Parts: sequence; C-alpha cells; structure tokens
Amino acid sequence: MRGDEAKAACPQIQLVQVPVARGKADLNLYRSAGSEVVSILAKSGKCERASIDEVYLDLTDAAESMLADAPPESLELIDEEVLKSHILGMNREDGDDFKESVRNWICREDADRRDKLLSCGIIIVAELRKQVLKETEFTCSAGIAHNKMLAKLASGMNKPAQQTVVPYAAVQELLSSLPIKKMKQLGGKLGTSLQTDLGVDTVGDLLQFSETKLQEHYGVNTGTWLWNIARGISGEEVQGRLLPKSHGSGKTFPGPRALKSLSTVQHWLNQLSEELSERLGSDLEQNKRIASTLTLHASAFRSKDSDSHKKFPSKSCPMRYGVTKIQEDAFNLFQAALREYMGSFGIKPQGNKLETWRITGLSVSASKIVDIPSGTSSIMRYFQSQPTVPSRSADGCVQGNVAMTASASEGCSEQRSTETQAAMPEVDTGVTYTLPNFENQDKDIDLVSEKVSALISLYSKAYFRPALEDVVSCPSNEATDVSTQSESNKGTQTKRIGRKMNNSKEKNRGMPSIVDIFKNYNATPPSKQETQEDSTVSSASKRAKLSSSSHNSQVNQEVEESRETDWGYKTDEIDQSVFDELPVEIQRELRSFLRTNKQFNTGKSKGDGSTSSIAHYFPPLNR
Repeated sequence: MRGDEAKAACPQIQLVQVPVARGKADLNLYRSAGSEVVSILAKSGKCERASIDEVYLDLTDAAESMLADAPPESLELIDEEVLKSHILGMNREDGDDFKESVRNWICREDADRRDKLLSCGIIIVAELRKQVLKETEFTCSAGIAHNKMLAKLASGMNKPAQQTVVPYAAVQELLSSLPIKKMKQLGGKLGTSLQTDLGVDTVGDLLQFSETKLQEHYGVNTGTWLWNIARGISGEEVQGRLLPKSHGSGKTFPGPRALKSLSTVQHWLNQLSEELSERLGSDLEQNKRIASTLTLHASAFRSKDSDSHKKFPSKSCPMRYGVTKIQEDAFNLFQAALREYMGSFGIKPQGNKLETWRITGLSVSASKIVDIPSGTSSIMRYFQSQPTVPSRSADGCVQGNVAMTASASEGCSEQRSTETQAAMPEVDTGVTYTLPNFENQDKDIDLVSEKVSALISLYSKAYFRPALEDVVSCPSNEATDVSTQSESNKGTQTKRIGRKMNNSKEKNRGMPSIVDIFKNYNATPPSKQETQEDSTVSSASKRAKLSSSSHNSQVNQEVEESRETDWGYKTDEIDQSVFDELPVEIQRELRSFLRTNKQFNTGKSKGDGSTSSIAHYFPPLNR
C-alpha cells in the first residue's frame, strides 16, 4: 500500500520517512550504503556494480582455489548460513530434513566439476553475506549460478537475507515457466515483438523455434542470442567496475498528482537537473570522470483516455556541464518528445490544449561516462590571467620581473609622467614566459609551460617581445622597472612581463586581434646576409638600451627597423590541428589571415633555400 492508504487502514502504523531533497526522496544515504557493501564484496574477486543496490561477483578463481585446497566433501563442519541455501532441483524426499539435504548435496563425492564449483560458491557467498552483516548491519540476498543471467534471476527468488543456487540440471525448470518480460533485455520492444509475432509468453516457449527461424525474424546476432538464453547460455562476463556507468534522477507523479502543464514539468525538470548536476560534479571531482550523453525519460497518458498508455518517447542529446545548461537541454528534450507523443494521436500540444496530456513520471540521466585522459587540460587556461609569480630557471634561481606600462606597449611616443600614472588604477594582466638572450639570437625560446602549443608560443613571441624592446628603450621617468641577470649568467633569460592596463582608457578600447600580431611581420624572412647585418646592429642597440636612456628617438627607430627583420615563419608549416583547440573567434581570424597570406605569396620565388622555418624558434612539441 501507499503510505496514505496504510494509515487509513491502520492509524497506529509508524512509517519511516526517507530523507527529502528538492521535493523528492534523497537516495544519497542509500547510495552510500551500497558503496559500503561493494567495498566488502570486492575483496573476494572481480566485482561489477550494476545499480545502487546490485552487484555481480566472479568467484571462479576463489572457488577453484577452494576446490583444490579444501573441497566441500572434506569439510567436517558447515556453517548454518550455508545450510539455509535454496538449491533448485535438489532431490528431497518427504520427511527429510532440509538442512541435511543441503549438506548432502554440497558434500557429494560423485558430483561433476561444475556442481563442485557451485558448492564452493555457496560456502564463499554465505561467508561474504555474514561479513557484510557484521560490518554494516545490512542483509543481502544472493543468486549463485554459472553465468550472470541465471544468477540475476535466482537472486530475487528467496528474499530477504537468503541465497538461491541454480545447478545446470535445474536451468530448464527455472526458465520453462518464466514470463518472457522477466528476462533482462526482453522487457521492452523485443519482448513485445516475441509475444505478438511469435506467440511467446514464457522463456520455455522459445525452445520450439530453431536458431535459423529466430535469425530470420530478428537478425543473426539477436536470433542466436535468443536461442542461447532459452537454454540458459550466456557469455556475458563480469566487468571489473566499482563505479556506476550512469547517473540518473527521477520522480513519479501518480494519480491526481500527474503533471498537466509545461510550467510544472519545467519546475520538476529543473529540480531533477540540479540533482543530476550535483552528482556529475561529485563524480568529476572524486573519480575524474565525465559523461557525454543526456537522456530524458517520461511516462504519460491522455487525460481523456487514461488507458492510452502509448509509450512516451525518450530523447537524448550531448551532455553540457552546468546546472543551467542541463536544465535548458532537459526541457528542450521534453518539448520535442511531447510533440512526437501527441503527434501520434493527431493532436498538436499548442494553445489551450495543454490539458490533453498528463505526465506520471520524469527522469533525466547522464550516460557514456568515461575517465578523463591523464594530462588533459583546456587550452583556455593559457588565456586566463594568473596571479603574478616569479619564474625559475633550470638552476632554481628566481629570475627578474619586467613591469610594462600601457604606454610602452604602444610605443614610447605616448609618454606619461610618473605622477599621472601613479594616480590611475591599473590592472595586471601579466603573462610569464622565457625570453631569448639578446646577444644570442640563434637560441630557441624555452617556454615555461611545455604543454603550450606552437601557436600559443607564436602568440607570445610576436606580441610580447616587441613590446619589451619598447619598454627598455623608454626614458627613465617612465614607470618602468627592468631587472636583468648579471653578464656572467649567459643563456636564456626568464622574465615576466606584467602589462599595466589603464582601467579608464585601455579597458574600453579592448584587446587587439591576434591577427594584428602577424600583420607586423613578413611571412618571408630576410636573407642570411641581411639577418647577420641587422642582428649585429640589433645586438649593439639592445645593449645600449639597457645601459643608457638617452637618444630615445634614435633607439626607437632602430627597434622599429629590427622588428621587421627579427624572424620569419612559413604559413604552410603551421599545424592546422592546433586551431581546433582555440576559441571560435580566434580560429576564424587566423584561418582568414592565412588564406589571404597564401594568396598574396602565390607565384613568389621561394628564394635560395635559406628561408627559416618557424619551427626553428620552438623546442619539439610533446605529442
């Protein structure tokens, strides 16, 4: 009976109320209790958690070990719990003691190997159930057989706190009268088809059809599977899985509580989606797993015809994480399913006709859950502003920091006084990276993060290096702090550029497009002779910039000239697959830029083979 009915029949009854959350039963406590039981059972062998309170165990190794070391027929004492087992097909004459009959069956010396393994399984499972009761105070029922299908059927035959055994000799007895819909995977359309098309009501009725006949109706694979299950044959193995393969949240609305408007349906879908999102987040945090499919299930009937139980269609879509996104997707799936459901009656669920349907059950579930690959990280983390921290070189020394002002990033022609800058609010949008030594242009850039792609490296090189040259060439009265290594410490210099952004000016202007970075450089690098000449001038000028703040206009002119000849890249050698990891807006800009650049360079001479590749500036990528 339902609770209200039970109270009406027995006013003194004491009913236990399960925890309630979001207007429905909260099964988290029950789910945790199931996990306690699983942790104990998993110690005995391969364990597969099938649901919140159902587990499959593969005890083959444990049974074979027991059969080799201590076979059941050699046991003098057998536990009372073992002797309570229900063995299907066990011969028992009138007046025989039940427990004694069980003992005789277990200890038979003439039994074949399969039954001896089952006898060992009976003893092992009884001990496991006692251990669960002792440690958790929970009772369990068990089915013991040679495959998952038979064990599942047997587990529910004698409840509570009992175990049932299915020897091979008793398989036909078990299946002959079993309703076809009780079999796993036959409770839906396939089971209905067997009833309507072949007149099959019990599993035993399938025995009259040959394998070829079943294959003609349902295909080769399904036909063979039906032929096998009718004989108790199943090759499905126990999977070593302790975590659930899906998450779901649902609620029923029986009788007068049936939902009859879109607003109430949306309300409950929001509640269910919130619970589902919470469980997905917990799974992601604890087990590092993500789901890829969201599915909506519902049960419904027409309000004017309560007997019209035409199945409400289920709908699925790709999973999007986040409470709001799951709520939106779930409601959209329901609306699509409702249109299909009402369309089967020739009715459109629009206007004032919303009262023509009733929803008696709703559920949302997340499936196709997989482990997150190790080392996976979103590329967006490289675009986020991080707290400024000094970087370290390979020898562990903390390198200097370089603070770059907004005016310096645009060129020192826009100079501001120290007092004016100090009075303006600033935002630090610093990015840490490693800058090559000014006196050694042939050394590759050593990125702080090895996982940054070549394209992001190109972004850092193109955007920040010219700005650094501007900053070190600024007059001393600019708010610029430059710290460098001593001359004795040669090699790559790791520095941090902190870009100071004026809130009132630059924020409103917005950040430049990534394409603007490429437009400042030639796609074809200069010749070797030109490069050598310019590098000599550039090296000398850079040393001058660090040692003196005079002749700023001349220094700036040298920087602008060297900026044109610092480096080059081949657009054909840029890895196109890297674009797929970038935001859509940047993907569109870059692809448009590269197409234009390719057309511009069509027909041009490729030179004497001295062209430098962009790959020269970056260490090999870890793929």
